[in-house]
Formats: sequence, C-alpha cells, structure tokens
Amino acid sequence: MRLVGFAAVAALLLAGTGLAKADPVTIKVGWVVLTSSSVPLSLENKELLQHYGQSYVIEPVSVRATSAMITALGTGDVNVGTLAYSSLAFAIQNAKLDDLRIISDVSQNRAEDSFTTKFMVLKDGPIKKIEDLKGKVAASLAAGSAVDIAMRAMLRRHHLDDKKDVTIIEGSFPNMKSILLSKRADMVSVMPPFDEDAAMREQATTLFTQKDAMGPVQLIVWAGRAGFINEHRAAMVDFMEDSLRVTRWLMDPANHDEVIDRVAKDTKQPREQLDMLFTSRDSYRDPNGMPNLTALQHNIDTQREIGLIDKSIAVKDYADLSIVQEAAARLPKK
Repeated sequence: MRLVGFAAVAALLLAGTGLAKADPVTIKVGWVVLTSSSVPLSLENKELLQHYGQSYVIEPVSVRATSAMITALGTGDVNVGTLAYSSLAFAIQNAKLDDLRIISDVSQNRAEDSFTTKFMVLKDGPIKKIEDLKGKVAASLAAGSAVDIAMRAMLRRHHLDDKKDVTIIEGSFPNMKSILLSKRADMVSVMPPFDEDAAMREQATTLFTQKDAMGPVQLIVWAGRAGFINEHRAAMVDFMEDSLRVTRWLMDPANHDEVIDRVAKDTKQPREQLDMLFTSRDSYRDPNGMPNLTALQHNIDTQREIGLIDKSIAVKDYADLSIVQEAAARLPKK
C-alpha cells in the first residue's frame, strides 16, 4: 500500500510539472482540391511538421465542394475546413454557424498576378458572347460554390436569369473536359491544372473569368468553429506554424520539380499539365497566411447586390487572425 501511495504521489507530481503530456489534439482538416491548401500534401512532408505528433495530428477529410464543407463543419466531421467566399456567407446566414471564424488565407485570385478560374466554351461552338448562353447548358462545380456564384453573377449582369435562361448542371473539375468536348454542356468551369490539358488548349477558349465576374477574389479561407479553436488554441498555433512552413516549401522554386512529381503521382495526371502549380500562374497564396478581408468583403457584398444572399455580413466580425499571426511570427519574415 505504501508503494501504491508513492506511485500515486509521483504521478501527481509528474502531471503538475508537465512531464505527463496529454495526447496530441486530432485536427480534422477538410479539403476539396488536393493542391488548394497545404493539407493533405503536408502529410507527405512530415519532416516540415515540427509539432506533428506532439501537440497535434491531422486527420484529412476529403469533401466534394466548399458548399458541402458547411455541413461537415456543422456536424463536427471537420474542425478546420476550406470555405469559399460564397460558402462562408451561406454557412453564417443559412446554416446559422454564428461561431464560424476565418483563421487564415488559403488562396486568392489577385487582379495583377495570379490565376483565375476560367469559364470555357468550344472554339468552333455557337457561344461567342455571354448573351449566347440563353437556352444553353453550363456546367458548374456545385450549387453555392465560389465557381458557381461567379458564373451566376456574370449571367445576371448580362440580363440572363440563371434559373430560367440557362440550364446549370454540376460536374467535378476533372470531368469538365469530357463534359465540354462531348457537348453535354456549352460552357464549363475550369481551374488549374485542368486548363493546361492539351485538348482543352486546342479546342476550347475562355469566354470570361472569375475576376471578370467578381474582381479580386479572396477565393478560399480556412475556417473553424470558435469553440474548437479556443479550446485547442495552442495546438492550432502549432498546426498553423507547420502549415505555413509547408506552404512556403511548396511555393519555393527550388522545390518545384519535386512538388510536381508528387502531385502528378497522387493525382495520376500528366506532369506537364501540373507545371504551373505553386507558381505565379497559379492562385496566390499569402506566405504569412493573411487573407485579404477587403476583397472578401467585396465578394460577399457582390453576392448581396445581385440577390444571391438576403443580406451581407461584416467579415471582420467572423475573423480571428491571432492564431496565424502568432504562427507567422515564429517563422522568418516574408
């Protein structure tokens, strides 16, 4: 009994001095496109994840579209997920996720120096201007996604009712080429690296872009629920620090060939179609993880102006950038 007593006291002392470490926090991270955020690519670069297995571990969760990420965040199937400007507004207004918090940038379509989603038609097809889409079929990623909102915004600006004048079908990005070339749709939504496909370059042309429809776009942010963020703040800062380190590594030209080789293997796509990833021809990624809240506010205001949401939201009220700021402060300045 005396030995048992000593053991109990020792355990308490260890706990009190911090020597008895808690299990790492599992962060369920939702992703839509393999190359849009650092997860799940980061799991192939664990040497860069200095805190992985100590304060946190990642459970990657594949989700079809950012609009579907709303449900995953609402049910707790995802703790941190990629949300587009469009799905962010829907999450707060429709799904009533008032505790949603923007925690970092994922990607932006800046006006001056980055890729923007293209809406493409056949070169020899009947669509020469946006008005020609009346009575035609357009393919979008998913209802409520950023791509979908930009397309509907442009249609409305050209006096086309997106519910009556154009039939909108859904398709995944990898399938957009076959949808267009088989003429199942007259216009499709294309993002990198799929616009680099040889057949698309030869047979398709860009009718308009997402920037044409929305201006500079804060395309994707990472967001989570305030309860989880506050409860596991230390682990979240460690996770964000490691994520920024991975993002910088992915964007470093010295690592480009290795990155493209890995993505080609993971996606089973020709390497030459992927060469633009993580370069100036791709979406912009802020090396310090700071989103452009001014652009994001404008993007959401635009949705309100064209009647896609009932009212706008004050973006700053749903942002907690303290985590990414603390994480970036640990790394060399960029």
